[in-house]
Amino acid sequence: MKRGRLRRAGRAVAIAVWLALAGAATALVPAAAARSPAPAEPAGSPGAAKPGSPTPSPAPARGAAAGTAPRVHLVRIDGAITPAVVDFLRDSLAHAERERAAALVVEIDTPGGLLTSTRTIVQDLLGARVPVISYVAPSGAGAASAGVFIVMAANVAAMAPGTNIGASTPVEGSGGDIPGAMGRKVKSFTASFAKAIAERRGRNVEWAVRAVRRAVSVTDREALEVGVIDLVAADVPDLLAQANGREVEVAGEKRTLDVAGATVVKGDMSVRQRVFAFLADPNVAYLFMLAGLLGLYLELSHPGVLLPGIVGGICLLIALASFQILPINIAGLALLVLGVAMLVAELFLPSFGIVGVGGLVAFVLGSLFLFDAGETGIAIDRRLIASAAAAVGTIMLVLAFLVARALRRKPATGREGLIGATGEARSELAPAGTVFLHGELWRARSRERIPVGAPVRVIGMDGLTLEVAPAHDERRTNP
Repeated sequence: MKRGRLRRAGRAVAIAVWLALAGAATALVPAAAARSPAPAEPAGSPGAAKPGSPTPSPAPARGAAAGTAPRVHLVRIDGAITPAVVDFLRDSLAHAERERAAALVVEIDTPGGLLTSTRTIVQDLLGARVPVISYVAPSGAGAASAGVFIVMAANVAAMAPGTNIGASTPVEGSGGDIPGAMGRKVKSFTASFAKAIAERRGRNVEWAVRAVRRAVSVTDREALEVGVIDLVAADVPDLLAQANGREVEVAGEKRTLDVAGATVVKGDMSVRQRVFAFLADPNVAYLFMLAGLLGLYLELSHPGVLLPGIVGGICLLIALASFQILPINIAGLALLVLGVAMLVAELFLPSFGIVGVGGLVAFVLGSLFLFDAGETGIAIDRRLIASAAAAVGTIMLVLAFLVARALRRKPATGREGLIGATGEARSELAPAGTVFLHGELWRARSRERIPVGAPVRVIGMDGLTLEVAPAHDERRTNP
C-alpha cells in the first residue's frame, strides 16, 4: 500500500515536470522562428515579401532606368551562426550566381556562433563567384565573435551608424573562456584564421589578431578609421550608392561594382532551414531530450496511457536529430542517461536518497559535458542546467517528504492494519466464535465471554484467528 501510494505520487510529480518540459520545448518554436533571419525590408519598398520567395523591390533610381537597373540580392543573418546559417548563405550565393546578380548583400546582426560553421561560411565567401557586401545593420546591431570573420571575408565590408564589431575571442557556449591547453590552441588557431582573412581582403591585420587575442571591439567610425571596414552607410540605398564603382576581386578576376539604383531582391530562409536552425540550438535539444526521457519513463511505468509514450518518443527523436547537427560528447550523454536512470531507480530502491543524490550529480555533470565546448565553443546555458537540476532536486525532496509521511502513517492493511480495529460479534464468543470486521467474517476468540452483537476490538492475531476483547475494554495484550 505504501509503495503504491509512493509510486502514484512519483508519477504525478513526474507527469507535471514532463508537461512543463514539453511545453517549454514547444514554446521555443515560435521563439526560434523569431530569432531566425527576419524578412529585411527591400530598399525603396514599403511592403514586405512573403517568406521563402524572393521579391524584387526597386531602390530609388540614381540615373538608371527602372527597366535596366541591376539586381542586388539581400539576405539577413539575425542570430547565432549555426549549420542552418551555412546552408542558408550557401543557397543564397548559388541563387545570386544563377540570377547573375550584381552583388549579394549580407545584413548581419550576430553575437557569434560555431567556429566550424564560421569557417565554412568564410570559405564560401572567399570563393564566391558573385561580389559579396557585408553590412552590419540596423543601428544598434553588432558583429561579435564569429560575425567579425564573416564581415571581413566579404569583398566590401560596411556598417550602419551606431553599430559595433569585435570581441572575436573563442569562448564556450555559456560565455566563459575555454580553459587549459585547449583554450590556448583554439585561440592561436583562431588568431591565424583572422589574420589570413584580413590579408586576403586587405584589411587591418593587426586589429584582426587583437580582436581574437585581446577581445577588442570598435564602433563603426573607429572600424572605418583603422581599416577594418570599407564604408559606413545609413541604409541599403546609401550602401549601394557608396559601393558603386568599387573594384573588387571575384573568383580571381577584377570586377567593378555596378549597383547604384539597383533593384533589391530580398531572400529569406525556407521552412526546412528554419526547422534546421531551430534544431541547431543546444538548449532546444537539451529540453527535447529531457522531455523524451521523462515521457518514456511515464509510459513504461504506467502502460496504456499512450500520450506520454507517443510525445516522449517524438521528443527523443527530435533530440537525436539535433545531436546529428551539434557536436555531441558521448561521455556527457552517457552521464546524463545514467543520472536519469539513477533518479528513476531512487523511486523503487530503499537507498535513503543515496542513489538519488548520485543520480543528480551525474545528471548535472552530463548536462555540462553534453556538447564538446572545447572544439566548437557551444554549450547548454548554465541557467537552464541549474533550472533542470533544481526541478529534479525539488522532486527528490517532495518524494522524500511523501516517504517520511507514509512511514509515520498508521498501516491500513495486513496484520498491522487490523490491530486496534473494531468489529461486531456475530456469534457468542465463549471463548471462540465469529466476528464481522472490514466487511468480512473472521474466526475470533476472547478471554472473556462476549455476547452476540456486542462490539469488539482486535488486540492481536494468531495466524488467521483474531484475538479480541470487548470494545469498551481498553486493555492491550500481546498476541
